Amino acid sequence: MKNQNTKHTTVLLTETVDGMNLKKGNTVVDATVGTGGHAEKISEIIGTSGTLLVLDADELSLSLSKKRLSDSSSKIIYVQGNFRHLKERAEEAGIDTADGIVFDLGWHSEQLNSGRGLSFKNDEPLMMTLSSAPNEGMLTAKDIIADWDEEEIARIIREYGEERFSGRIARAIVEARKEKPIETAFELAEVIRSVVPAFYRKGKIHPATRTFQALRIAVNDELEALKEGLESAIQLVRPGGRIAVIAFHSLEDRIVKQTFRNAEDNDRGVRITKKPIVPSREERMENPRARSAKLRIFEKKYGKA
Repeated sequence: MKNQNTKHTTVLLTETVDGMNLKKGNTVVDATVGTGGHAEKISEIIGTSGTLLVLDADELSLSLSKKRLSDSSSKIIYVQGNFRHLKERAEEAGIDTADGIVFDLGWHSEQLNSGRGLSFKNDEPLMMTLSSAPNEGMLTAKDIIADWDEEEIARIIREYGEERFSGRIARAIVEARKEKPIETAFELAEVIRSVVPAFYRKGKIHPATRTFQALRIAVNDELEALKEGLESAIQLVRPGGRIAVIAFHSLEDRIVKQTFRNAEDNDRGVRITKKPIVPSREERMENPRARSAKLRIFEKKYGKA
């Protein structure tokens, strides 16, 4: 079963780029270029004298963004890498400081249909990795489902997925794998669907949503990577420059909120958004993926590292 919707719409596009307060000639880093929606609009603003570094751990995203940005007049530098090493990757590319940095922490539609088992609607191998071709020894969702004990599976589903039925789901996974290996995303989703209460199966979101989120976070160490990436961004951005971050679930947003608040408390800058900017009702209606998005913006203080 394939997910029919493969077209990605960039969330909070105008609010994010306007909030970064960019000008012609600026140097900007898109730390999660995805399909290039934010990068395209940024390029239009910074123009021919501007430089845009686009970074992504996913080779598919870099390929898609190159096509979208092929007519851009700005200088664009493409780098494959995880944003947890943002400052190092930027410096290797010849960028010592940036006027603006953007993080869009959502997974785009093309990734959800890239054969990695990221969508519970697809009959794909259970990888859930940022890379479409994981190296030998790289942790995958299949490893967790096949090898981890019930308590550890329950813990990550509870902590990373904030799933109320984490214990029940973990128990069902362990029982199911005794009969036969759970090989695909669709098989895992069916195990989860079969064990949760009827009212949960009929809820607004698919009953496997939170478990899949938890597995993806565990596989890619997303929360620790975000903490490191934000600190790296604060170091890289110039005094007076801004960092914009779009988060899509509470765990990510909490990290962004705490990081920016701590930086403000330590006199490293100010939060431009004391409360997050959320999509308009019109955007939520047109693009259901936008419904959970929260945008936070931080401006670095002059004279601070």
